[in-house]
Amino acid sequence: MLTGDMLRRSAARFPDKPAIVFRGPDGARATITYQALDKRANQLAHALLALGLAKGTKVSMLSRNVLDYGTVFFGVARTGLVLNNVSILYADDELAWVLNKSDTEVLIVDAAFAARIPVVRAQVPDLRQVIVIGDAPDADAPSLDAFIAGQPSSEPDVALDERDAFCMTYTGGTTGRPKGVLVSHRARDVTAHTVVVEERLVPEDVVAIVTPLFHVAALNIMFQPAMLVGATCVLVTPWSPAAFIAAVAAEGITAAFMVPTQANSLVTFAGFDAAALASWTKLSFAGAPMPDWVQVELMQKLPQLRLTQIYGQSEMGVIAALPHHLLPAKLGSVGRQPFNVDLAVLRADGTPVAVGEIGEVATRGDNVMLRYYNEPEQTAAFFKQGHGWGLSGDVATVDADGCITLVDRAKDMLISGGENVYPKEIEDAIYGLPAVAEVAVFGIPDDKFGEVPAAFIQLKPGAALAEADVVARCEAQLARLKRPRLVRFVDGFPKTPIGKIQKNLLKAPFWEGRKKI
Repeated sequence: MLTGDMLRRSAARFPDKPAIVFRGPDGARATITYQALDKRANQLAHALLALGLAKGTKVSMLSRNVLDYGTVFFGVARTGLVLNNVSILYADDELAWVLNKSDTEVLIVDAAFAARIPVVRAQVPDLRQVIVIGDAPDADAPSLDAFIAGQPSSEPDVALDERDAFCMTYTGGTTGRPKGVLVSHRARDVTAHTVVVEERLVPEDVVAIVTPLFHVAALNIMFQPAMLVGATCVLVTPWSPAAFIAAVAAEGITAAFMVPTQANSLVTFAGFDAAALASWTKLSFAGAPMPDWVQVELMQKLPQLRLTQIYGQSEMGVIAALPHHLLPAKLGSVGRQPFNVDLAVLRADGTPVAVGEIGEVATRGDNVMLRYYNEPEQTAAFFKQGHGWGLSGDVATVDADGCITLVDRAKDMLISGGENVYPKEIEDAIYGLPAVAEVAVFGIPDDKFGEVPAAFIQLKPGAALAEADVVARCEAQLARLKRPRLVRFVDGFPKTPIGKIQKNLLKAPFWEGRKKI
């Protein structure tokens, strides 16, 4: 299926149904129906084609979650051009780097960031056209409304194949410069169908979008699947537990995707209101490991809520899911193979691991990316196992039921005294302390052992914990070499847009001027 077909078919089935509802600060609310969205996307497609751009030309979007996000997403999908979703958190130099690296020729920018246009123009010489969602600052950067004015609302006649490149996202960049992950229409289709089945989404669902759509987590796990089945998406922005609770009560929200930090803040929110959340029956989560205590507390406070753990990557879409009926027995697992992709945990020689043995997670199927854009060496490393298998970089075990449990990111493993130490094992032990909200463990240099574990801990609101309590917990649970040699309590963590703790920023001061062993 082509990405544009998701919207076209839902518009045919539910023309007058709200496709997207925008809920902003100060009570702002706007909506667009499936039929109106379909027509508006077609107008944008015609306007972009009128620029005479070659197939595969990159169109970057810099935007918050706004009503016209769907217009741009599906409009570009119908042109043969490639949509590059750009993080709004980039500094000017980072933004220019990504736009140049991706060979962007068209930039569609939220009016909230219009002041950045002159800087971008000065640093991105190949940029041909800027379009503004909202009020435009000058004639050289027309508003989206002006750009599409007078264009046909019929679908453009463009020869497309589902294996054509459609979308690109630059990876979170927790370990340096991000890479452009180029994916096909087919990959988006496969992932959308995976989520619909695993999360049991139906047209009657009202889906809350509470994470940034510029990241694949929100796109893959909620927005595209919702558009595929004809559900209604409610953009709740900016995120706060109070805003989410109010949106559920007002809109009758039934489903949501959250990153663990959001779920954490919700269950610990002083104004938590189970009655106001009564319509909410489906929660999926991904982006970072969800602490077991958060899942348990959600199930206790909201017994009607079905949890679905999603495991995936920008490069692979959704590659495993843990449905609610496997909880609490499989707490800690990220799930098992979906119906439409292959999943394996492999040794270095490419053979599958035995039950309980550690290996690297790999996947194969139409869900996998085409390549890293203009990164042939990194693409080759990703596909080095051959036969279509892509390597995730995640180290895991598999149990007798086929459920995967992540041990850690391969790159996060530290070597202490010649032994492999996986930070996640230490983090899991510390999460057993009720006062702990979040923890990050990483390696710091040590003259005797090469590197040793350090633990940075954020406590739950109002909680207290001593370093001695952490040490005692680890002494009881872990071998000596896995016990943190440094424990530090922090008020918060630097994170990517989807809530992953940026351990590279935590490590940097310790390793300055030293080579990591």
